[in-house]
Amino acid sequence: MNSGILDVLKPPGMTSHDVVDWVRSLLPTGAKVGHAGTLDPAAAGVLVVCVGAATRLTEYLMDCNKAYRAEICLGVTTDSLDADGRVLQERDASGVTEADVRSALARLVGPQMMEPPMYSAARVGGRRLYHLAREGRQVQRPPRPVTLHALDLIRFTPGRRATLLADLHCTKGTFVRVVGGQMGELLGVGAHLSFLVRTSVGTHLLAHCATLEELGAAAKGGTLAELCVPVERALAHLPEQRLTGAALRAFRQGSPTACGGEGLGLVRVHGPEGRLIGIGEVVGHSGEWILQPRKVLPDL
Repeated sequence: MNSGILDVLKPPGMTSHDVVDWVRSLLPTGAKVGHAGTLDPAAAGVLVVCVGAATRLTEYLMDCNKAYRAEICLGVTTDSLDADGRVLQERDASGVTEADVRSALARLVGPQMMEPPMYSAARVGGRRLYHLAREGRQVQRPPRPVTLHALDLIRFTPGRRATLLADLHCTKGTFVRVVGGQMGELLGVGAHLSFLVRTSVGTHLLAHCATLEELGAAAKGGTLAELCVPVERALAHLPEQRLTGAALRAFRQGSPTACGGEGLGLVRVHGPEGRLIGIGEVVGHSGEWILQPRKVLPDL
């Protein structure tokens, strides 16, 4: 297996980099491996891992919407906004009702500016925030635009330490721990994220993920490539643009070319036989649609 995309079930307790190292250990020495979107060490779920030439596609895979199932514990606030953090405050959440929870969830749906938490992999000044947090430092974190498309309550368990289980559909850049903290503020009792499972990254679904054990067995049996996700499916969120003749040659050489188009934006570019050859961006210029090469992939 020289190149491909793997949907991996990251177990809790491992960092995303740990999983990348695990996959790398199954491949020939020097193999290039990366992931398309970090998951917290305590979280589980979909981690998209790219191998070889496919690592050049990670930025486009990271742009996908994501979905999570989150458990939020009410009444306990921690410095990291999750169960691994130091407890800052405890309150009695027994007065919170299911109606209160549904109302708070509804108030969070929609666009907002979200500040990354200090305990996160976001960078400020070239350093990971969690490194700064472990040094006891607090720094300004520029908020980022995100959208919570849906927050659906699955189960609510009332009590002094009430818990709620919810499904969250959101854009990239959303920190679910922050959403848990926001719930605690809206309900007036504080809260933290007690468990998290990422259920999808674009078209990459939890049900399609391979466990580390399955990856290991496939590598031992020489069938690891059979677990790869077709690149076309991995990039299904991008419209398709097919090229032939002079336009195809121009794109492969990194030159813009006229194209047919119904809208602006990123597209996956295919040759006449359907093979993916790169990522382009359709732009308007002097009344024409122009395809600008953004990533040429001759080796995929």
